[in-house]
Amino acid sequence: MHSGAISDIISAIMKKSIQPKDYRFVVFADEQAGFSFLTRSTAKSEETIKWEDGKEYPLVKMQISSASHPFFTGEEKIIDTEGRVDRFKARAKKAAAMKAKLGNKVAKAKKEAKKKAAKADK
Repeated sequence: MHSGAISDIISAIMKKSIQPKDYRFVVFADEQAGFSFLTRSTAKSEETIKWEDGKEYPLVKMQISSASHPFFTGEEKIIDTEGRVDRFKARAKKAAAMKAKLGNKVAKAKKEAKKKAAKADK
C-alpha cells in the first residue's frame, strides 16, 4: 500500500473517532440582553425551557453574547468589578486636581519672578 493512502485512512479513522455523537437541540440564552437562540450542541444543562415551537429543550445561560457584547452592539458598557471603575475614576480626578494645582503654582512662581525682575531693574 502507498504511504499516502495509509495516512489518509488513519486520518479518516481518527477524525471520526473525535467527533461527538450526542448532539441535540439546546437553547442558549443571554438573559442580560433578552436574547436566545436554538441550535444543536453537546452542552450539558439541568435546566429546560419551552421554546417558540412548543417543545421543551435544555437551557444554557450565557453572561454575554453577540446581542450584549460591545464589539457587536457598538455600545460601550462598563462592567464594574469590585469597584475598579470607581477607584480608577477617583484616581483620575485626583490626578487632574493635582495637575491644576501644580499649574497654579507655576503661574504664581512666574508672576513673582516678573515682580522680582521689575524691582531689580529699578
